[in-house]
Amino acid sequence: MRNSLLVLTLIAIAVISTNNVYSQEVGLATFQETAQIIVDKSISHNVTTAITLQSTSIQEIRIPTELEQKVREDSRIEAIVLTNQEQCVLGVVDQSCIMINIERNPETRGIFAIQDETKEIAELYIDEINQAFDTDAKFHSVFVHTNDESNIAFDTSGAISGKGSISAVYTMSMEDTNSMYEKISSILIPKIIRDGGGFYNIAKDLSFEENSKMTFSLIPLDTSSLLQLKISVDYPNKAQDIVQINPLEFLKVENIKRSDYFSTGFYPLNSIIQVLILSPENTMVSNIKGNIVPTQIIDNEKIPTDITKEGWIFDPQEGQMIQGKYIFGEETSVNKEKLKFSIGDDKVNQNKKTELDESIIVVIIISIVAIGAALFYLKGYKK
Repeated sequence: MRNSLLVLTLIAIAVISTNNVYSQEVGLATFQETAQIIVDKSISHNVTTAITLQSTSIQEIRIPTELEQKVREDSRIEAIVLTNQEQCVLGVVDQSCIMINIERNPETRGIFAIQDETKEIAELYIDEINQAFDTDAKFHSVFVHTNDESNIAFDTSGAISGKGSISAVYTMSMEDTNSMYEKISSILIPKIIRDGGGFYNIAKDLSFEENSKMTFSLIPLDTSSLLQLKISVDYPNKAQDIVQINPLEFLKVENIKRSDYFSTGFYPLNSIIQVLILSPENTMVSNIKGNIVPTQIIDNEKIPTDITKEGWIFDPQEGQMIQGKYIFGEETSVNKEKLKFSIGDDKVNQNKKTELDESIIVVIIISIVAIGAALFYLKGYKK
């Protein structure tokens, strides 16, 4: 599991260049900003928008070195998640959570033995986690994930949830998203990134929205950890009637600007806008207002052939799950008109909707960014 995550999320352990393929040296920084819009016509019928700041460097998202190393070297730890998402797991109501996700030991038999073992492992970390986040979370329960329906539906890795995972859940008083984000981002995000604006500013503004929630996750890899700070907002029952996709409508901005943190070089793949459309029947993209970036197929994925060009890459462009990724190329911003496109049905029979455990849907979405928006990394440069 960790090896597959490493391939998908190795967002530059070092800066690399393309040996004069392009007119200027192309950099790949460890820090990445992603704007994500999920239009779910199939399951929840909601539109979910999110801003994720992520890195594999503990200098860019500041986790104590000893804690990060200790978690990464424990082969049983799959993820650590801090969230104020309501009902982070079944049985938790109106409380914020810290979840320590642990791989199940197949040799441990019986629910009580599983719970005792999970709590014993989690107790080794919770004090340091509380200290790192300035929290005071107390043990609540052990939650056993019993199926993989959610990971299958979203095509995620299972790092956050899924059959074989167990969550030791610690809870604390519910906190408003804006105050929680202000505190956690000031702890984790260095001033140079906060002052750089870009997607960080959009996330800060979104944290004041009524249905906004904050999630931080640490996912250990082999030689580093994937660190993600996310603000997400749900717009209930907004997906069903959507025909024209206007990504910035749900981000509450007229244009979106990249972080000034990348102004010292050319980092075209470190700011991405991602749109994911889930539909119970086949649909397709049309009426694209902006540019389409030329691509080639590498390992069955569409990869841009010229990353100096701004525009959309749709992969796939039709079906029951459509994914579009917008890259900025040499541009530093884009307005809402260039990001609009339409979707429509292509008269194929409907499939039965997949029912998910809604208590973990928002937490699962964390994995989509790590997998979906990072597809360009490595693959886009190997050519």
